[in-house]
Amino acid sequence: MDALILQFLNGLDKGSAYALIALGLTLIFGTLGVVNFAHGALFMIGAFCAVTLSKIFALSHTTIDPEKLDFLGNPAKIQSPYLVEWFGPNVGAAMIDWAVPLAILFAIPVMIAIGFIMERGLIKHFYKRPHADQILVTFGLAIVLQEVIKYFYGANPIPTPAPEMFRGSIDFGVLIGFDPNAIIYPAWRLVYFLFSCLIIAAVFAFLQFTTFGMVVRAGMADRETVGILGIDIDKRFTIMFGIAAAVAGLAGVMYTPINSPNYHMGMDFLVLSFVVVVVGGMGSLPGAVLSGFLLGIVQSFASMNEVKSLLPGIDQIIIYLIAIIVILTRPRGLMGRKGVMEE
Repeated sequence: MDALILQFLNGLDKGSAYALIALGLTLIFGTLGVVNFAHGALFMIGAFCAVTLSKIFALSHTTIDPEKLDFLGNPAKIQSPYLVEWFGPNVGAAMIDWAVPLAILFAIPVMIAIGFIMERGLIKHFYKRPHADQILVTFGLAIVLQEVIKYFYGANPIPTPAPEMFRGSIDFGVLIGFDPNAIIYPAWRLVYFLFSCLIIAAVFAFLQFTTFGMVVRAGMADRETVGILGIDIDKRFTIMFGIAAAVAGLAGVMYTPINSPNYHMGMDFLVLSFVVVVVGGMGSLPGAVLSGFLLGIVQSFASMNEVKSLLPGIDQIIIYLIAIIVILTRPRGLMGRKGVMEE
């Protein structure tokens, strides 16, 4: 039982990333009707926002400490972070330690700005073009962004640790009534799951309970009628593109301690995220979230040694097998809307 619960937790961890990226993809498709193959690159850029802030916070200069000697007996040279000198050893060290969570504040305006630039500068010219054209241009944009990141940050993964208090593991089994040490799980992965739930809830609350969100949902259902009422729905959809970019970026920021950022991480998640969207139903926000968590859990259980010994390689293809079955039995996906991509 403890092994099953551990795999379930691993599935929630994977599903959190799938659900957040798929949610942003669905927001863009549901509002603008654009199949955005550059969305994985936004996830990558968010991760490198955390890397960038961590590097900025870690900037230091060399000082001489006469009280310490090196192996030759000379006064030791030490690296003194600027933040520690400016804010003191307690606040400065805490800022360096909490660089990843603080990167959320840095990433939100950066990702919204990138979303606006992408939408206004490129994607708006492809609204009425075939989906194949949209896929080609956004995939090309993703490759360009990937190579830009590779040029500035290199090809190797960049370790970006979580705050020290979350670097270890917690005894999750005790929390649910199991024996001590029965289920030991990394603390930051639970933080990521809770963070994902918070972001998902915030997006749904924004769309459901704010006037802006209600107008956006109306525009998703009947864009022409909303425009006849004198509402600039295009402007609101542009804002939603920025919000979707921010959602993908935040998913990347908080994922950095789990998987060290590298220039191709966006592509690694892109195909899986589109499979999640298709299984959930194109244009369905609840479907994207539900599908993300379900496929993450299924993939986690398929990666168990007992399963792989019976079906070698099943963990690599299980998501695609499920997608095939769902498409054959429910062409619109689990919660897809009628008429979406059926013309």
